[in-house]
Amino acid sequence: MKNSMRWIGGMLAALMIAAPAWAQPYPTKPIRMVVPSAPGSGPDLIARVVAQKLTESLGKPVVADPRPGAGGSLGAEIVAKSPPDGYTLIMGSAGSHSVNTALYPKLPYDALKDFAPVSLVSTAPNILIVHPSMPVKTVKDLVALAKAKPGDLTFGSGGNGSTAHLSGELFRVLAKVNMVHVPFKGAPAAVIGVMTGEISLAILNLPPALPHVRSGKLKALGVSTATRSSAVPDIPTIAEAGLPGYDAGTWYGLLAPAGTPGEIIARLNAELVKGLRSAEMKKRIAAEGGDVIGGTPDEFTAVIKRDIEKWTRVVAASGAKAN
Repeated sequence: MKNSMRWIGGMLAALMIAAPAWAQPYPTKPIRMVVPSAPGSGPDLIARVVAQKLTESLGKPVVADPRPGAGGSLGAEIVAKSPPDGYTLIMGSAGSHSVNTALYPKLPYDALKDFAPVSLVSTAPNILIVHPSMPVKTVKDLVALAKAKPGDLTFGSGGNGSTAHLSGELFRVLAKVNMVHVPFKGAPAAVIGVMTGEISLAILNLPPALPHVRSGKLKALGVSTATRSSAVPDIPTIAEAGLPGYDAGTWYGLLAPAGTPGEIIARLNAELVKGLRSAEMKKRIAAEGGDVIGGTPDEFTAVIKRDIEKWTRVVAASGAKAN
């Protein structure tokens, strides 16, 4: 009897040692949410809203960690190479996962194979901004000015590989104008570039530009999506304001490293989607210029694939380069 008890005890101890970390209640420690863009950028603002809500629902701190650089590639690489244990996540965007795949010949990660999507969080338009002193009132006026002064106008972005970069390239291709791209270290810096007159215009994520549009420090000529934004319904789309066919929105979504256990992905998805359905989250994300989405990991994967195909076509048509 004693020998049997010892054998059973030994087996239980061995099973406990061999049990994977995710077999324990998740989470048991703080979670790091990497943001592959500058503080104050669209992904950063959305990440902080989501991190706070997940902290409340998961019972452990979820901390947003901005790691900008290379159009989001630096932060994305960190997460792609992190242990797939649910404690390192990324607030990805169209820039870090779709645009980079289309723009960079070689990336240190595969946007589809190296990540496990949790859920799409929100979509948002980019917004075309100019300095209030620029002698244009509409997109049509801007196109006419660019054609009258080929090569004189500059458009800024938060860096090579950002959605702002390719949004500008798409504008240049459709309008058939010659404008020069000027990359900045993050969207907030590009906003300042327009405000100071360092650059002529930018088509940036809505969150960092919106406060300055509302204060009158910047002039908004249009939003980049095919339909008007619920955040700024009085601002026309770029397409209706003078450039038919223009459509270049962005998205934000939560992902984990590939190989993260399905149980953890399911827990994160359930808590995130539940939070996104709350009136509080809808209000906070709308304040940042976004529309709440939510959904399944498979639905999010489909969005990324479609976006990669779209931006690949834009890169081919524009001849855009990463450097």
